[in-house]
Amino acid sequence: MSDCVLFETLPAANAVTQGAVVGVATLNSPGTLNSLTLDMINLLSPRLDEWRDDAKVVCVVIRGSGDRAFCAGGDIQALQQAINENQAAGTIVNNYPETFFEREYRLDYALHCYPKPVVVLGGGVVMGGGLGIFAGGNIRVVTPKSRIALPEITIGLFPDAGASWLLGQLPSGQAAFLGLTGSHLNGADALACGLGTHASSIETLHDLPGVLAEVAWSAEAPAHQAQAADAVQGAAGDVELPDAQLLRVTKDISLGTGLEPMAALRAQAGASDWIDKGLKTMEAGCPTSLAVVCEQLRRVRSMNLRECFQLEMIVAAQCARHDDFAEGVRALLVDKDNNPQWAYSSLEAIPQSHVDAHFTAPWSVNPLNDI
Repeated sequence: MSDCVLFETLPAANAVTQGAVVGVATLNSPGTLNSLTLDMINLLSPRLDEWRDDAKVVCVVIRGSGDRAFCAGGDIQALQQAINENQAAGTIVNNYPETFFEREYRLDYALHCYPKPVVVLGGGVVMGGGLGIFAGGNIRVVTPKSRIALPEITIGLFPDAGASWLLGQLPSGQAAFLGLTGSHLNGADALACGLGTHASSIETLHDLPGVLAEVAWSAEAPAHQAQAADAVQGAAGDVELPDAQLLRVTKDISLGTGLEPMAALRAQAGASDWIDKGLKTMEAGCPTSLAVVCEQLRRVRSMNLRECFQLEMIVAAQCARHDDFAEGVRALLVDKDNNPQWAYSSLEAIPQSHVDAHFTAPWSVNPLNDI
């Protein structure tokens, strides 16, 4: 569907360079909270490459259609259908899951490495694959209505789309809490941990592409990042945000071995209602996902950006080969019986070999070997 992402270029009338423009990409599926599909990725990636190489494009804006969400995550129901086909056949007959993950991660990696200002407008829901795009921008705008989360442990997956890099940069306690509880961050939380860079009112958020088009863009490309940040800050002004909750979480914990990160989080019970709610979600999460995330948290501390995405490609491919991901999607999003039958009923029952299998490449060459 060519209209699932809308593209436009706004003339930068005050730019020193004649013909300069601001590129604007709008995820356009408000009925699904702009959930990221393969069609969206296949439209976004080449256009971003085109704008990267076009000297007249001085800045890129990525936003979601409507006020409810920037992007609520990946189109995981399509992933589930393909995984079910493969499980029924006993072999890979539908390569959609790996194709989706590879192209999504390539898009996210390209955003992290983009040489021009990328302003991402994180109004409303920003979760999962949506957070992957949001975190890839170098100017990340939140609002009083932003709800940001890594909820993958509830569906048998793991924090991906660059979340490994994000978690690896955060203090260990905050990283563990976000990855293992799926707790929702508000705008103030995002600013406090560096995930957000600027705050805006919802009304001003809609105006920011036009504001950026009015910037007197310099002829010198290295100056554009600072110019974009100054323009966003100047337009946003002072914004009243909800109280930050993440600051109540112990910043640094020992990630140890096995399930030690979970034990460290449990020790924080009673610190706040928000923390207790997160811990309750953690205890109800997919046991395999929780064990995998504990291992993920340890590994990514010493990895660079490229290595993080390559690791995610391995774990995602393995999640698509095991039962829990498809079962989690079924229980929470398809049948909505909220009664997933996980492969292991408890954390204690999971053998280490099962966890290790999720970090073992199922191919001789990683599909992201060339990034």
